Amino acid sequence: MTAPRKTEGFSFTITATDRETGARTGVLATPHGEVATPCFMPVATQATVKAMAPDEVAALGYRMVLANAYHLWLRPGVQIVSAAGGLHRFMGWDGAILTDSGGYQVMSLGKDVKITGEGASFRSHLDGSRVFLSPEESMRIQSALGADVAMALDECLPYPAERGRAERSLELNLDWARRCFDAHSDPRQALFGIVQGGSYGDLRRKSAAAMAELDFPGYGLGGLSVGEPRELMLEMITIALAELPAERPRYLMGVGDPVGLAESVACGVDLFDSVLPTRIARNSSALVASGRMNLRNAVYREDLRPLDETCGCYACRSFSRAYLRHLVMAKEILGFHLLTVHNLFQLEKLTRELRAAVVEGSVGALLARLRLAEEAE
Repeated sequence: MTAPRKTEGFSFTITATDRETGARTGVLATPHGEVATPCFMPVATQATVKAMAPDEVAALGYRMVLANAYHLWLRPGVQIVSAAGGLHRFMGWDGAILTDSGGYQVMSLGKDVKITGEGASFRSHLDGSRVFLSPEESMRIQSALGADVAMALDECLPYPAERGRAERSLELNLDWARRCFDAHSDPRQALFGIVQGGSYGDLRRKSAAAMAELDFPGYGLGGLSVGEPRELMLEMITIALAELPAERPRYLMGVGDPVGLAESVACGVDLFDSVLPTRIARNSSALVASGRMNLRNAVYREDLRPLDETCGCYACRSFSRAYLRHLVMAKEILGFHLLTVHNLFQLEKLTRELRAAVVEGSVGALLARLRLAEEAE
């Protein structure tokens, strides 16, 4: 096993565990404050949570967001962010920040992508220029951005992936993780390794065991929520977590639907991110107790009730479904902003409820309620 690496101002403490599930609560300490877990991180891909000001995000209760190193590397450029004093000052956010390495975006956005043992060569989705991202370059970029948590560079496979392809990708990811670990030297920043392995349990187990051997301060679970059935996702999570050290934070990448989030918490996951709440808001949909509400539906044209009568967010306290529908049909920016406020409020509320349920021993009851709502949708 490699020697554990000290990170200034970073620690994780488990504060409670559920007797019937793997759920737990904790406190993630970072150089920019403490974060209660389970925690959902709003996505600030390009140094902004879409349609939200930083103080509005903080007012909803969020203490940690996710930004994307790939996007910020290409635009505006790492040198500009660094000259501004780092990502926190550049975007006006004084809470914690995690940066995704950009591996997923290379695969999904890059053109003419060529993956070799050295790294990923691709054409920028912005101007078509040829660029190259290696594990070492990813570490340099994320250190210059100054996030509290950096992620190792990885290759994310689509679902389904043929087994031979998944085996080759696993070896590539293990090599890249080791190179990221060796190249990362920023004492102000925690580096998380990422478990991959596709939908194959033995490969997930092998990947998780190898990541644990490297002794990262925390671990991401990647390559999930990419189209596989939820039951398979939960199976892969359970297999991986059995190999990872329980005292380190576990981060499930790309999951933000309420039931999927809650079921993953029950497996023992601590951190989440997803574009879901902000993206569906821009598509006129709200997360409500009964599932999702699409305000483009004509049934809401004269509906003077709030979005969700059980919700205490600003949008629900102040406006009707009819007014919000009017805004989105007229393509008024305020409508998409209010729906974003509501959706982010709902997920922050859910994580608070999950933390309370762990302490009270009622995680199972909360899960049952969420599943019923999903089935009724």
